[in-house]
Amino acid sequence: MTVVQSMVTIAAVVLGTMVTRFLPFIIFPESTEPPRFVRYLGRVLPFAMSGLLVVYSLRNTAITATPYGIPEAVALLLTVVLHWWKRNMLLSISAGTIAYMVLVQFVFV
Repeated sequence: MTVVQSMVTIAAVVLGTMVTRFLPFIIFPESTEPPRFVRYLGRVLPFAMSGLLVVYSLRNTAITATPYGIPEAVALLLTVVLHWWKRNMLLSISAGTIAYMVLVQFVFV
């Protein structure tokens, strides 16, 4: 890329980021109540995205070959139990990720 192309690319990325960050505040100012559909999406989309991430992360798990999906199952179980117990998404996801990485790097080599 030339310098001009790089600057145009960076400007486009900055503009796209700013538009996606500021547009909701312009469309739905604090002084007005957002539509019911937007409030509904705000309630259900976090759970839908969590489910989507679980499916995406487990899609290539081979349960018919060694290690038979055991590291994934252990990390998933740890994540679910920790979240059920502490209700802290950051803690549960971090602990599950760390447990998975330890299992695949040191235990199931």
